[in-house]
Amino acid sequence: MVYGEVCTRRADALSVELFSTAPQSADHTPQSFSRRLTEVARWSEEAGCAGILIYSDNSLVDPWLAAQLVIEQTEKLSPLVAVQPVYMHPFAAAKMVASLSYLYGRRISLNMIAGGFRNDLLALCDQTPHDQRYSRLIEYTLIIKGLLAQNRPFSFSGHYYQVKNLVLKPSLPAELFPRLLISGSSEAGREAAHSIGAIAVEYPQPKNSDDNIEPRKNCGIRVGLITAQTSEQAWETAHSRFPGDRAGQLKHMLAMKVSDSQWHKQLSDISTGGETHHGLYWLWPFKNYNTFCPYLVGSRDEVADELAKYMMAGFSTYILDIPLQPSDLQEAAETFALAKAKYLEKARSCLID
Repeated sequence: MVYGEVCTRRADALSVELFSTAPQSADHTPQSFSRRLTEVARWSEEAGCAGILIYSDNSLVDPWLAAQLVIEQTEKLSPLVAVQPVYMHPFAAAKMVASLSYLYGRRISLNMIAGGFRNDLLALCDQTPHDQRYSRLIEYTLIIKGLLAQNRPFSFSGHYYQVKNLVLKPSLPAELFPRLLISGSSEAGREAAHSIGAIAVEYPQPKNSDDNIEPRKNCGIRVGLITAQTSEQAWETAHSRFPGDRAGQLKHMLAMKVSDSQWHKQLSDISTGGETHHGLYWLWPFKNYNTFCPYLVGSRDEVADELAKYMMAGFSTYILDIPLQPSDLQEAAETFALAKAKYLEKARSCLID
């Protein structure tokens, strides 16, 4: 049975964590960005999200400063900060985590990224090949974990980083130790996730309705959702929100030429019928450079059925796209609640069988 392992492991409980995604400063004026970030963070907390992903690249405001704003404007939302080794030493990253947690008593989450836009890396004179960037990221993360996990001198000797008798102050309470996420779209990424004990985040692939999803451990997906009471209503919203954008399509093609990202290539190679395709899986926003993830579009019941398959396979972490309005996250929360109910029904059913 494909689901057997998952069913016997957990038939009556599943801890599902939802993360939203913060707006990008590049899409706003300086005057409007902090206001919009505050709005989205508060919507996310009200919808029950555990945290909010904060992007990092050469064109965006510093993610740590954005994280501090999120903390100050919410009660318990955890910033999921994108951490790129070329931007700071691992000691500095660990110091940021410990300092923010010390000041606010808030758990910080880390999205460890090996790549980014290729031109960003080249501008920083970083020409490290794809798989070697993951090797570097493993060392980087192990140093962060070592510094945060013990209140005594820490030493590490690797190919990319070395530290000797390094002590982190302030120390971090164990209950505030950060969640660790990393891209799991490539073999190198999945191996890195295993090495550092991180959640491997993938992108959903188009599936036939009867397809089961291969079981995973410690994994998540990044996906946008547009749902409504009926499929027709959901698709009406989808087409209204993401019309065709020729300029965006050209940006997407340019990004493909300069990117060595495995997930970017995997999604770009998928053909799903374009704007008018009415299957559950939709890549039109991604291929118009409006988003960085696939979308599931349909009725709450249809999308919940698909999400329940991922839950049955062991996926427990879900990163949603940037919301445009509070109802986006409220609708997502309702759909995930329905998906969890379907998961529990299936899990109990397969145990009986």
